[in-house]
Amino acid sequence: MIQWPKSNDALGTVNRGNPCESGLCTLCRADCKGKCETWLSSLQGRKLLYPRDFGAITAGSANTTHVGVSYNSLRINGYNYGALGLPKGISNSEDDCIFPNVNTEVEFGNEVKTKARVPMMTGALGSTFIAAKYWESFAVGAALVGYPIVVGENVVGVDKRSEIKNGKISKAPELDRRIETFLRYYDGYGAIIVQLNVEDTRNGVAEYVIEKYGDKVIIELKWGQGAKDIGGEIQVADLEYALFLKKRGYVVDPDPEIPEVQEAFKHKAIKSFARHSRLGYTSLSSREEVEKNFKDSVAYLRKLGYKRISLKTGSYGMEALAMSIKYASENKLDLLTIDGSGGGTGMSPWNMMESWGVPSIYLHAKAHEYASQLAESGTKVVDMAFAGGLAREDQIFKALALGAPFTKLVCMGRSLMIPAYLGSNVQGVLNPEDKVRVNGNWDKLPVAVEECGIKEDEIFAGYYDVQKKVGADEMKNIPFGAIASWTLADKLAAGLQQLMAGARRFSLNAILRQDIFSGNRETEKETGIPFVSDVDDAVAKDIISGKPSKAKAAVSN
Repeated sequence: MIQWPKSNDALGTVNRGNPCESGLCTLCRADCKGKCETWLSSLQGRKLLYPRDFGAITAGSANTTHVGVSYNSLRINGYNYGALGLPKGISNSEDDCIFPNVNTEVEFGNEVKTKARVPMMTGALGSTFIAAKYWESFAVGAALVGYPIVVGENVVGVDKRSEIKNGKISKAPELDRRIETFLRYYDGYGAIIVQLNVEDTRNGVAEYVIEKYGDKVIIELKWGQGAKDIGGEIQVADLEYALFLKKRGYVVDPDPEIPEVQEAFKHKAIKSFARHSRLGYTSLSSREEVEKNFKDSVAYLRKLGYKRISLKTGSYGMEALAMSIKYASENKLDLLTIDGSGGGTGMSPWNMMESWGVPSIYLHAKAHEYASQLAESGTKVVDMAFAGGLAREDQIFKALALGAPFTKLVCMGRSLMIPAYLGSNVQGVLNPEDKVRVNGNWDKLPVAVEECGIKEDEIFAGYYDVQKKVGADEMKNIPFGAIASWTLADKLAAGLQQLMAGARRFSLNAILRQDIFSGNRETEKETGIPFVSDVDDAVAKDIISGKPSKAKAAVSN
């Protein structure tokens, strides 16, 4: 197992827990006082692109790309001449070809295009309590920046205030709050996506959403996720709530209706209950049945009025991966999110998360292979998003390149949640009257925050950018978690711009698979991405031997 360092002396960052491939700790706490790279980037923004203490230091790379197979064992190619994908109005002069002029806007979709200012989206933020508590920061941040946010499964089913009559929703306060919070600041970039699982489908979530919000919402069918191979789950520590969820039709473990379980809970031998969703497609026994069911489900959603439909699939094997790509493409879906193992969760069985499924880089490499085969047959391939343990700007570039030209977005879960926690904690200290409402966890600012400042406009590098967007009067309504989300997104976008400029790619659609190479032979074998010293080796030998020039990728496709 590859062990990632707990600290980065060059950036001045530290992981309090054990870091995983993304750079986040395996256990990410809402009350954390810092300071991993994502946490500190949510305060300092693009400053975290560079080593600390400029003028008093020099810094050297500590890369480990020669070890194992992961996104970190891919490296980014660079070129010494040319420019591709220049945005409109930008010339190929050295004065125009600067990294701030790199265009990070993207669009995805089949007939109806959805725009985003940065090529990223959130993972599904569903019925976990942490998603509900920090939703205002998640959603306002996504809307202000302009990237899609996903309302995950079971939001209606776990809401005590929702009303389900004759098996269908008639009232859904929490779902309404989720959607309307995003739409309050939505300006044409990004999207709100609502996910459907077995229980959501039975409860009529799709019908409720289309009737109330029309085409403002993208509806998402769910096959699975990368963190677990069973349905979603939450933990509840209240017997009455566990009984409520059982009556709502969920699997609750242990069964709260059993007298012995109730007695054990009364005596604190059992302290909580786990609520589980059902597996989909258990009544189907062949690919043909799945294909027909999927086609019928899409047709039904279109009949309801949905103009944009997406699919989320998990880290199943190659059969399910191929099915998801082909069925989503043939049914003209707008987005397919492919979530590999190695990502995060709100509450997955730990050893399941550690042991099941296909790791992200293997799954994503095969996704490109199958999508290319489908494209060669003449089928228009669905736009894709890659997910599973991705958090940094270099990982965004690598995922887009690995899946090019099919991958439009990188789906990030825990990394886009961290700024909401951090901002809420800061807001609870600086504005004590807000502490309960925003779910702040601190009584005072930790040293890592005070090193940035003691007031909000000192602490968050993106504060005045957000104020410029919403206006000074509206700024009082913007949660600090959303300001932190903006700040982190600005760092990721700037870092991506720099990487793209170095690769001479000035628009996202100009990124190619040849813009990355493998840091070791095993990664080359598993991904099909050539080894570092093999890339352009033939061209180099022609130069040495004096043969005629062959155009490089930076100036010719």
